[in-house]
Amino acid sequence: MTGKVVLVAGANGGLGTYVTEAFLGTGATVIGASRKIQQSDFSHSNFTALAAEISTRDGARVLIDQVVARFGRLDVLVHTVGGFAGGQSIAETDDATFQRMLDLNLNSVFHILRASIPLLRQTANGRLIAIGSRAALEPGAGVGAYSASKAAMVSLIRTAALENKDAGLTANVILPGTMDTPANRKTMPNADVSKWVRPAAVASLITWLASDAGRDINGAVIPVYGSDV
Repeated sequence: MTGKVVLVAGANGGLGTYVTEAFLGTGATVIGASRKIQQSDFSHSNFTALAAEISTRDGARVLIDQVVARFGRLDVLVHTVGGFAGGQSIAETDDATFQRMLDLNLNSVFHILRASIPLLRQTANGRLIAIGSRAALEPGAGVGAYSASKAAMVSLIRTAALENKDAGLTANVILPGTMDTPANRKTMPNADVSKWVRPAAVASLITWLASDAGRDINGAVIPVYGSDV
């Protein structure tokens, strides 16, 4: 993917780190964005760190403006940003928790899509890939706010696929099960991690979808559940 410009939102997160490294390995120019990210997070000449707050319209627009100013184009957007809240029934869920799930898992996607799609359309073969959750299709008790926000995000990505197919822009969403990240290991110390999804496997799928080989995949909702099926 030499010559391609890739923006990874959430680049230094549990999955984002693997995604960033994977794209750097393909020869792409990679822009890593998150609230707190530094150039030193990835020691590669093709990496650029941009601190950004994409949960707001203005923050997402500033980020994309910086991409345009520095690189003049955008070929791939990978959205790995998200958050989790659980343990409460719908009746017990307070307004702040529900709104936080919408901000992290839905609104952040909406803002970055609105800002980046016009730029992605210009390449005639742009790629948009977002990370959802198994809970978007298989909601469970006690995670109503989380599941609802992820389900709405899936709808948004599929709509983007329909609205932009005329420009050769594909939009797909990956729905992982529980991923083997440091944060999840800390939260669930007694879990059987052998059943969890390997972040490297998801990163490999993302780079494939972004490549020429993945050009025929559009509007897909791809489950990645590891051995916990």
